[in-house]
Amino acid sequence: MARRKFVCGNWKMFKTASEADQLVRDLRSRLSSGQVQVAVAPPFTALAAARAALTGSPIQLFAQNCHWEKQGAFTGEISAPMLKELGCDGVILGHSERRQLFFETDEMVGRKVRAALEAGLHPIVCCGETLQEREGNKTWEVVSRQLRGALDASTAQQVTIAYEPVWAIGTGKVATTAQAQEVHAQIRGLLRELGGAAAADSVRVQYGGSVKPDNAAELLAQPDIDGALVGGASLKADDFARIIAGAR
Repeated sequence: MARRKFVCGNWKMFKTASEADQLVRDLRSRLSSGQVQVAVAPPFTALAAARAALTGSPIQLFAQNCHWEKQGAFTGEISAPMLKELGCDGVILGHSERRQLFFETDEMVGRKVRAALEAGLHPIVCCGETLQEREGNKTWEVVSRQLRGALDASTAQQVTIAYEPVWAIGTGKVATTAQAQEVHAQIRGLLRELGGAAAADSVRVQYGGSVKPDNAAELLAQPDIDGALVGGASLKADDFARIIAGAR
């Protein structure tokens, strides 16, 4: 089944509101509406500015995280309904930096997935192994545990999955196309187990981890790689546009 490619730029903790406005405008000038679904995920403080700059554009707006409760005494947190009202289309959940630096568990990610779906947001659910886990031949053990812990039969059909080997994020290292395709194919099999043939056929599985203009086309040509979750290269409009072109 042909799945529409989906490329999302995760800006992490970069770009003020004014800088986000400029980056969105620069990106819009380089893109034509086409076969590839495109989204950007600015920091919370720049979401409103980015939403305004995206008016009339097919580029979607994603947030980088949300809490699982709709409201409450959670200082510093943002809920899924708040993001929806702000105009977000989706949210990135379970990124390795959230897991490693802020101690998010698989169960927490699962609660966030359900909260996002309930609010009408599309979740990108991240998974991936560290270098130590890769060298210990534990890649699939880790990835399958993360996804089984975060998804169930109902939610597995409604998400995008991003496989991001932790050792390749921001390091300049990148999984070979064979390494990436192998894990993506295994994820496809797990989707079939969790959500049936419909999930296996329709859910997009993105690759993330030092995706750049010069490696995007080869990675995205693999049969089970349906797009990219792009970090640093999404902060430059020209680089991000070239990655999107590679997805075509």
